[in-house]
Amino acid sequence: MFKSLKLYVNQIIDPEELAKVLVDFGYKRQEQVSGEGDFSRRGGIIDIFPVSFELPIRIDMDNDKAISIKTFNPESGQALWQHNIVIILPYKSSAARTAVFNEEFPLKNFVDLNVGDFVVHNQHGIGKFLGMQKVQLKGVSKDHLVIEYDRNERLFVPVDSMHLVQKYIAFHTRKPKLYRLGNKEWQRVKERTRKGIAKLAWELLGLQAMRLAGEGFKFSRDTDWQVDFEKTFPYQETPDQARAMAEVKRDMESVKPMDRLLCGDVGYGKTEVAMRAAFKAVMDNKQVAYLVPTTILAEQHYKNFILRLKNFPVKVEMLSRFKTAAEQDEIIKGLRSGSVDIVIGTHRLLSPDVSFKNLGLVIVDEEQRFGVKAKEQLKKIKTSIDVLVLTATPIPRTLYMSLMGAKDFSVINTPPQNRLPIKTVVVEYDSDLIAQAIKSELDRGGQVFFLHNRILDLEKVRDKIVRSLGSNARISIAHGQMPAKQLEQVMSDFINGNIDVLVSTMIIESGIDIPNANTIIINNAHCFGLADLHQLRGRVGRFNRSAYAYFMIGRKELIDTVARKRLQAIEEHSDLGSGFNIAMEDLEIRGAGNLLGQEQHGFIVAVGFDLYCRLLKEAIVNFKKAGVFNDAHN
Repeated sequence: MFKSLKLYVNQIIDPEELAKVLVDFGYKRQEQVSGEGDFSRRGGIIDIFPVSFELPIRIDMDNDKAISIKTFNPESGQALWQHNIVIILPYKSSAARTAVFNEEFPLKNFVDLNVGDFVVHNQHGIGKFLGMQKVQLKGVSKDHLVIEYDRNERLFVPVDSMHLVQKYIAFHTRKPKLYRLGNKEWQRVKERTRKGIAKLAWELLGLQAMRLAGEGFKFSRDTDWQVDFEKTFPYQETPDQARAMAEVKRDMESVKPMDRLLCGDVGYGKTEVAMRAAFKAVMDNKQVAYLVPTTILAEQHYKNFILRLKNFPVKVEMLSRFKTAAEQDEIIKGLRSGSVDIVIGTHRLLSPDVSFKNLGLVIVDEEQRFGVKAKEQLKKIKTSIDVLVLTATPIPRTLYMSLMGAKDFSVINTPPQNRLPIKTVVVEYDSDLIAQAIKSELDRGGQVFFLHNRILDLEKVRDKIVRSLGSNARISIAHGQMPAKQLEQVMSDFINGNIDVLVSTMIIESGIDIPNANTIIINNAHCFGLADLHQLRGRVGRFNRSAYAYFMIGRKELIDTVARKRLQAIEEHSDLGSGFNIAMEDLEIRGAGNLLGQEQHGFIVAVGFDLYCRLLKEAIVNFKKAGVFNDAHN
C-alpha cells in the first residue's frame, strides 16, 4: 500500500531485482504481456503492463542500463512513443471480496465474505472463517466452509447449509469473543437477544402503521405524455431502473404518502427515476421540489431537466446562490402562484419564505449531506406529501429502517451498459506520477479532476500543475467561495470541454456528470471520510472507457489506523456497484455507536448485525401473523 516504483532512461537496473519488486507489487511473469499486471523478460528486453496504462511499456537494457522506455502495441510489437520516466503502481486483481452469499437474508448480496472475517453460525455462534475446503463424505467430495471457534475447534459447514452463516458485523472496533462448539452459552445469548428485539419490532410496526394511516394524494395512472417523456431518455434503461420506477409509481398511485429510499451506486441512473417521478407529479398539476446538497449539482440537474422537458409545457426553475436576489424573489412568487412546476435547489428550498401552491412530491438527493435542521423540516413534510430519497451510501438509520421493512426500499444494482470499474490506486504524493496520470488522460482527449480541499493554497496547486504540464494545458480552479457567476462559468467551461484540468475543492463531490472526465486525483485522501471518497471517485467512470482514481497521501505521512482502514476499503471496493459495501464498511470502521439506542446496539454486538436483522424480521412476521397492526400488514 502507498508504494510506487520509478523507472527512467539511463537508470542502472538489476533485472532480477526488478522482477522481484514486480512480483511483490502483484504482477505476474508471463511469456508475453497481454493485460494489466503482466510482465515478461527476454534477454535485454523487459516488458511491463503497468496499472493505469492503456498499453504496455518496453525497457531496452544495455547490460544493466535502461537505454530506452517505450509504449508499444502488444499485438504488433510496434513502438508507439518514448518516455523519459514511468511510474509503476502496485497491481491488485479485482477478482479476489471471496465467497459471495446470495441466500435470502436481510443483507442479501451486499456483503462479501473474506478469509479471516468473523462469522456467525445460527446454531454455534461467532467464529472465524478460514476459507473453503473439500471434504469426503460417503465417497463424495463436497465443498465446505471452515470456521474456527474457541480453543482452535473447527466446524465444517456444507455449502448447501451456508445460509446458516453470515459475516459478523457489529459496527464497533473491538474483536468479538469466539464461542466454544457445543456450549449452551450461545443459545442463551441468542434467546436473550430475541426477547429484547421484540420490543423494537413492536415500535417499528407502530411507526409503519402510523405512516400508512396517513392520507396523501393519489396520483393518476401514466398519461400518454408520460410515455413520450420516458422515450426521451437517451440510454437503454436497466432492469433495476425499470423495477425501481414501477415501485415508485405504485407508491404515487396509492393514497398513502410515499416514503421511499432509492439506493444505487454513483452513476447508476437514480436521477432518471427521479425525473420520471417528477414528470408524473406535474401531469396531475402537482408541484415538485428537488432538494440537492450543492449549488453545482442544482445547476446540472436544472440544465438536464430543461433539456429533457423542452418539448413539454413544464416550467422548471432553480433556487440557489447562482440566482440573484431579484431572480430568487421571482421564482418564490412563481411557487406560491403555481406557475412554477418543478423547482431544483439547495437547502434554500427549506427557508421560511418558500411556500408552494400545490406541492405533491419532494425528491431529496443524498439526505445524509443535509444538516439536522433540514432533516427535521423534511420529517414534517413526510407525513402528507410523497417523498423520494436518493442515495449512493445510505446513512445508518435509513439503511437499517429500509432493510427492516419499516421504510420502502428500492435498489439499482445493475450498472449501465458498457460501464467499466474504476481503477483505484492509493499511493504517496508524487509530482511525477501526477504529471504522468494527467498527460495520459489528456493524450486520449479526456479531462481531469484534481481535488485539493484547501481554498488557501488552491492557486499554488494549480500553478504547480501548470509547471509540470507546460503552458498549453488549460487549467482552472473552482471552490465554493468564488462569486456565483464566476463559478458557474468555470463549471460550464469544464462541462463543455474548454478546460482540461479542474483543480477544485469538495464542491464537485455530488453528482457532477462529465463523461469525458475519466481521471480524478485526490490530494490528502487520508483526510476524507469513506463515503466522501466513494462519492468523489464516482465523478469519473461515466463513459465506456477505463477510468482512474488516484488517492494521494503525504510523503512519509503518519496515517492513523482508521484512515488507513478507509484507504484500504476504498481500494478494495472498486468494483461496479460497491456503494452498499462501502456503506457497511464505513459503519464497521467508524462504529455505528448508538444506532437505535444503547440496548439495541448491545444486541447487535452480541449476535452480529445480520442475525440481529433476521431475528427482528422474525419478530415482525410473528406480530403480523398474530393479527397485530393489521393496517401495517395490509
